[in-house]
Amino acid sequence: MNRLITFIIVGFFAQLVDGALGMAYGVTSSSLLLLFGIAPAIASASVHMSEVVTTAASGVSHIRFGNVDKKTVLRLILPGSIGAFVGACFLSNLPGELVKPYVAMFLFLLGAYVLFRFSFVRFKQNMNLSNRTPSKKLLVPLGFIAGFADSTGGGGWGPLATPVLMARTELEPRKVVGSVDTSEFAIAFSATLGFLISLGWEQFHWEWVLALMIGGVIAAPIAAWLVRLIPAPILGVLVGGLIIMTNLKTLFSVFSISSSNIQNYTYSLFGVVWLVAGFYTILRYRKYRKQVLDEEQKSHPTNG
Repeated sequence: MNRLITFIIVGFFAQLVDGALGMAYGVTSSSLLLLFGIAPAIASASVHMSEVVTTAASGVSHIRFGNVDKKTVLRLILPGSIGAFVGACFLSNLPGELVKPYVAMFLFLLGAYVLFRFSFVRFKQNMNLSNRTPSKKLLVPLGFIAGFADSTGGGGWGPLATPVLMARTELEPRKVVGSVDTSEFAIAFSATLGFLISLGWEQFHWEWVLALMIGGVIAAPIAAWLVRLIPAPILGVLVGGLIIMTNLKTLFSVFSISSSNIQNYTYSLFGVVWLVAGFYTILRYRKYRKQVLDEEQKSHPTNG
């Protein structure tokens, strides 16, 4: 019983972060299942089964709060579903561990770029985005690769799709998060279908799946509400920092860094950088808002 309660709590916080920042549900949940000794394919299958429900709840919530670009969702769904299905069917034969270090390096650099961009680039550029739907040339291959990575690693849709779209200037951050989360329902469904075909129903840990579902469904509307409130630059900094921190562990393995002191020092260093960037961005945002209000008052003076 205590383990089920733990999984409900994990599902809640995993979906809260995923729904607010566009990533981390699969990675967090899969890591927990692997910690309990579950085989990678079964852990990934159980997480994707729970995501069918949690992503549906998250998608509905994001749509209701206006956080979704529907064209982006439609362009991501088909290639993402194909990639997720293929990855799920052939998980046991894929050299996922060989590719993982290169993906982690790419995401780490992308996270650093996102963090820099939303911390130091002019606020008008970050606040007044065009909100154009990204092109098919970007979304189709991105959807396939992210879907493929998601089913083979238990989490990869958000960590790949969110920073790539966030690094561009078409959509404001909340619509990137909302669109990625909403399209993830189709990816989770396709991956689950692939796992059912390759593994069978009996391989799923249904109690654990249900516990993750319950926690995720409770958190989904809260996360969608939060992402609407968080200003675009601050949301961008949060996403960039999260990308960096979640990929550090893989990079330690790539460079054979086993010393706990070095790892803790590195985590602390990047944590401080992330914290400073966050405070700096908040201060810049407050200054920017004050300038906007002053300009509005000058343009529309009150009649005395």
